[in-house]
Amino acid sequence: MIKVKDLTFSYQKNKEILHGLTFSVSDGEIFGFLGPNGSGKSTTQKILTGILSGHEGEVEIFNQSATVNLKEFKEKIGVLFEFPYLYSNLSALDNLKYFASFYPVKNRRDIYELLEMLDFKKDYLKKPVASYSKGMRQRVSMARALLNNPQLLFLDEPTSGLDPSGAVLFRKIIEEEKKKGTTVFLTTHNMVDADLLCDRVAFIADGEIKALDTPKRLKEKNSNHQVEIDYLYLGKHTTATLEMTEFNGGIPFPYEEIISIHSKEPTLEDMFIHYTGRGLT
Repeated sequence: MIKVKDLTFSYQKNKEILHGLTFSVSDGEIFGFLGPNGSGKSTTQKILTGILSGHEGEVEIFNQSATVNLKEFKEKIGVLFEFPYLYSNLSALDNLKYFASFYPVKNRRDIYELLEMLDFKKDYLKKPVASYSKGMRQRVSMARALLNNPQLLFLDEPTSGLDPSGAVLFRKIIEEEKKKGTTVFLTTHNMVDADLLCDRVAFIADGEIKALDTPKRLKEKNSNHQVEIDYLYLGKHTTATLEMTEFNGGIPFPYEEIISIHSKEPTLEDMFIHYTGRGLT
């Protein structure tokens, strides 16, 4: 679906932002592009969506350059930007009707059904976007991205501004898109979203890809293979850490009740810091 080789880009002469990125995204894959603000992830998405030009290196989407037939290309993709691009004096309905007009009728999804799926408040349907909360604007922006039944969906910080229930809803919708065969390119610094959603992730920092693999393999490769056991013994709450080899033979100490057993596997954020030497902020 996406092939990128030796991608470089500069906003100013002699000030390179992207330094030879190489990666590919398979059909139907949720691919996470993870990094802190200023790492180059949003710049990469803008190049892939045809917003930014002037890059060097090879970029192929749908087995051809995105610039070969830009109109046809844009009809196949959906984009959720980090900051909602909506007309603030128009309502959700008027915004979506306007954006839908750019797509063939046969490809358009029902606006009311999309907003209902996204739990948009019905009493705000005809009120101007200027009166919406950030979470409501995010819902309209997601509806805009899904309007044309895209084959390829670009999502930049999709759960930004959402409460926990809204974030869960968006993740469910993204998973449903994958089940339909949609390819998803997800740029984010939210490691929870990435860990729960992505088939593979690339860590980007300072314009370079530092690691690329499945979240599971990245964590397994760097696991310390320990387990943490919370238990009660002689009426006292105690915590013990064991090597996995010790645990394989059973719990080697007396106890009255096991409260919990946790793997000490590193988190995806731990792995990002390990490979890049940087945090996410």
